[in-house]
Amino acid sequence: MNRALNGEGGQEPRWLSDEEQRVWRSYLHATTLLEDHLDRQLQRDAGMPHIYYGLLVQLSQAPRRRKRMTQLAIDAKITRSRLSHAIARLEKNGWVRREDCPSDKRGQNAVLTEEGFGVLRRTAPGHVEAVRQAMFDRLTPEQVAQLGEIMQVMAEGLQPQDTGADLPWLR
Repeated sequence: MNRALNGEGGQEPRWLSDEEQRVWRSYLHATTLLEDHLDRQLQRDAGMPHIYYGLLVQLSQAPRRRKRMTQLAIDAKITRSRLSHAIARLEKNGWVRREDCPSDKRGQNAVLTEEGFGVLRRTAPGHVEAVRQAMFDRLTPEQVAQLGEIMQVMAEGLQPQDTGADLPWLR
């Protein structure tokens, strides 16, 4: 094996088995297709990408339909720069507005407007149907339960415990 591909100290990496490689590639393929499927549905029905829909959902579920921009970036797992660009586009559509944070003059809140809430209300039925068709209608109840458990284990293992971690959504 080429030493350049070896891990630190020249130790052989723990390569994926054939079965693990098959599962990994299936996971990547399925998640790419799912994200594309949801993006196309939301672009067709509401003229927005999936990430924007997720931001509107988060704001709709926040108290008074507003959330501090920093927290919104953390919750959406996107950089502040990407969030700022997304919020600017949503503002242009009249779906979100920014307002100064009363508790911290340096901060801003993103606020879901009535128009934005209306778009979300009209778009949600088609989106949930796209999710259902793409995912849940294809799985047995047992598979849904297993997938939920697997995703929870993965998320818990990947969720950084170090608050000083260099995470994109904290930049």
